[in-house]
Amino acid sequence: MFVHLTSAANAQRVRRSGIRATSHGQGGVRGVYCFPVLPSYTLTHQWLRELARFGVRGRLVAVHVRLPDDQHVLLGHYADRTRDAQSTVPAAEAVRRISALDDPRGWEVFVPRAIGSREVHRIRTAPQVAGWRYKPDAHGTRPCTCYGCRVRGEYGARRLRERLPHPLDGPPPPPAVLLGRIAEAGDPGDPAVLLDALRWFGMRRRGPLPQLAHLAGHPDASVREGLVWAVGGWSTPGVADLLDGLAGDPDPDVREAVEAVRETS
Repeated sequence: MFVHLTSAANAQRVRRSGIRATSHGQGGVRGVYCFPVLPSYTLTHQWLRELARFGVRGRLVAVHVRLPDDQHVLLGHYADRTRDAQSTVPAAEAVRRISALDDPRGWEVFVPRAIGSREVHRIRTAPQVAGWRYKPDAHGTRPCTCYGCRVRGEYGARRLRERLPHPLDGPPPPPAVLLGRIAEAGDPGDPAVLLDALRWFGMRRRGPLPQLAHLAGHPDASVREGLVWAVGGWSTPGVADLLDGLAGDPDPDVREAVEAVRETS
């Protein structure tokens, strides 16, 4: 028996048709993240606060699913995702290994397929304050405010960044200042100066796209790639058209960047 945490808004759909394979696991495989139902109620629901921190809308519910013992799953610690170090084991073996750990916090099971409605055992309410945030044992340590760690829109995030500004990822300069740096860089412009300005622009949700679009023709491929990463997450009109043009860029790194931002948008 495993538990999958999801928004309460998905409960009816899960009852009707199961759990979609929308998450990406090791190697880009689509599937469903879950965790074994352990004797400890807190450990079973340990991922709840961390999932809520990343913007799951509304209350969360616990979906209990029953998998065949021989169903192959990926097992590992969340930190192993980036190292392709997760193990492929039967579901029964995954439960045995996690149950035997002295500290199973941060471990996860990935089912490389969708979960059918017949495999859903029950859907129940879940405690909204169970589990850890950021990482196990993070309580009492200074939070990191770098661009990679912070979550946009999180409660108190702005005050935290103002109180603990990161030396490299602090509040970005105003767009007018960044555009001034780009203008001073000349034509076609120093790549180092342009990349630094684009890095700051990438921390915004919207930006002055018309004033940056000319960088799509910069002779340095790293600048064109930096432009993709900077504007790929913007909601500004015209971003899709700009990415369409860069999707056929002669440099493979630029083309891969376009594919990556489109997959995450």
